[in-house]
Amino acid sequence: MVASERTAAAHTVGVSSGEYRLDGSVLRGEIGMASRELARALPAVDADHDGEIDAAELGAAREQVTGLVVGGIAVTADGHACAGALDRALASESDGGVAFQVRYTCRAAPGQLALSLPMLARLSPGHRHMARLFRAGKAETRVLDPGHATLISSRGGAGGALGMAWSMLKLGVEHILTGFDHLVFLLGLILVGGRLRALAGVITAFTIAHSITLALAALSLFAPSPRLVEPAIALSIAYVGVENLFVKDARKRWRITFPFGLVHGFGFAGALREIALPRAQVPIALVSFNVGVEVGQLAVLAVALPLVLTVRNAPWFGDRGVKALSVAIALGGGALFVARLAGG
Repeated sequence: MVASERTAAAHTVGVSSGEYRLDGSVLRGEIGMASRELARALPAVDADHDGEIDAAELGAAREQVTGLVVGGIAVTADGHACAGALDRALASESDGGVAFQVRYTCRAAPGQLALSLPMLARLSPGHRHMARLFRAGKAETRVLDPGHATLISSRGGAGGALGMAWSMLKLGVEHILTGFDHLVFLLGLILVGGRLRALAGVITAFTIAHSITLALAALSLFAPSPRLVEPAIALSIAYVGVENLFVKDARKRWRITFPFGLVHGFGFAGALREIALPRAQVPIALVSFNVGVEVGQLAVLAVALPLVLTVRNAPWFGDRGVKALSVAIALGGGALFVARLAGG
């Protein structure tokens, strides 16, 4: 349940998870998040300012933590508020995460249950919370965010597979749109221009490659450490920037795009693995998330590709503009590589 801080830090969208079980009139929940998310909302908890939260720090700040978590999760049963309590707060120094066990007692077993998390607004910008609600032998899964922070469940409602798929698709779109490293890499690929067929081959190779490794990581078949993956992604950006200074068009460039796509796929998998879905839900989540990534990628290319092809042929831009942007991409990738090595 506890999210991995190292992986989450690679992109701007923070991710947490919550598993909620309704037993009669009592709703119990277990919430996991990266410790940096808690430190953002409650800076004083990280007493030694080392970027990690240990058990002692968590215990010393129990009152504040209770206010954030219990006060930041509202549960209502048929319109009546349920009383909340924090049962346990746990810190895992091995993966840099924290977990909270909460309990909400309602007046009676609810027909309609509303679970709302205003707490999300206090976490990192764009934070996403994967909520799984179990009641009467059925499960409902939703991805909540600060703008859509409520899950409403009715007695006898559908299991929610379609809702989970839609939520994961949206998460995939948001992940690519906020993954600046992947977007810069794509920009570098199309910057040199070339025939549309050659560019389509480059993008197709990248798509197939990252789909393969995304599946491998999400299914827990093979997943290298983010300490290796994130610097490698930065190096791929620097390489493309340098190669742009010598390559005149996109022909045969798919040969290097494919292996780099394999690396980027492990980066895409970070958000999906953090959610820690039950194994039975992984296939539909994987497909939906990957479709979302592709939809976001195509949306970016639909805007960027015509613009790049037009500007590249303009007299005022020409080769000098391409070279200047390529140098900037190479330097930016190199700086990101150093930063990720230092932060690893």
